[in-house]
Amino acid sequence: MPSQSIYHVFPKVSRYDPEWVRQHSMGENVLFNLESLTKSLELKPGMRVLDLGCGKAISSIFLAKEFGVEVWAVDNAISASDNYQRILDAGCEKKVTPLEADARALPFAEEYFDVVIVVDSYTYFGTDEKYLPYIARFLKPDGFLAIVDVCFTKEIETLEQVPDFLSKDYQKYWYFIHTVDWWRKLWEKTGLVHIEAAEELDEAQHVREHYIKDYEKEGSPDPFAKALKLDKEHFISFFKLIGRRTQKTAYLQNYKKDTKK
Repeated sequence: MPSQSIYHVFPKVSRYDPEWVRQHSMGENVLFNLESLTKSLELKPGMRVLDLGCGKAISSIFLAKEFGVEVWAVDNAISASDNYQRILDAGCEKKVTPLEADARALPFAEEYFDVVIVVDSYTYFGTDEKYLPYIARFLKPDGFLAIVDVCFTKEIETLEQVPDFLSKDYQKYWYFIHTVDWWRKLWEKTGLVHIEAAEELDEAQHVREHYIKDYEKEGSPDPFAKALKLDKEHFISFFKLIGRRTQKTAYLQNYKKDTKK
């Protein structure tokens, strides 16, 4: 059972079976990060939400159950059929639609979504400067792009700046991780979003502690849990970044065609 502090910090997540959440999280507790992100979003019933990089779709189920939004659960590595079964089991088939699609080749109409949410996966594709102009095309004016992911508290610009505890795995798992300020600047310079929130999670320590505890309990090797355990200076943290789509008309990258060059 989670501690009383977890009930207080994550009241919505605490209503879900922790073993179910752990089994279907692909890294740290996905619902902890998602609940933290949604504290800074005003989600209303009937909104169209793209849950991009949804993994095993429990984030999509959470969004549908807790906020009454309509969710498109998109991932290119997890079977849509498997996700659909989880959605059925949760009684959310009328609210959540599973799809297998690449984040760079999305099958949606422009300005289709009120909100695009990306939990624990934006760092895999969003560091490309062309990506925000691509994903922005699917947002309605004044719609929100909201991400939550891992970050560093200091930017690493050279290999000499890599902390000792990360040196072995840095070029495998960490070279694309940045600070909150790095992400803010990347988004701001496009002019396509107005930054509504850019900060480390208030609940980052809870996320860290439970991630380490879960993997110690399972006894399975995990480079991220290992790094968090060795990180005595809290060099690694978790952050939220929320941008509201501006009215600005701008060139929106045709990513699908561009990647064929």
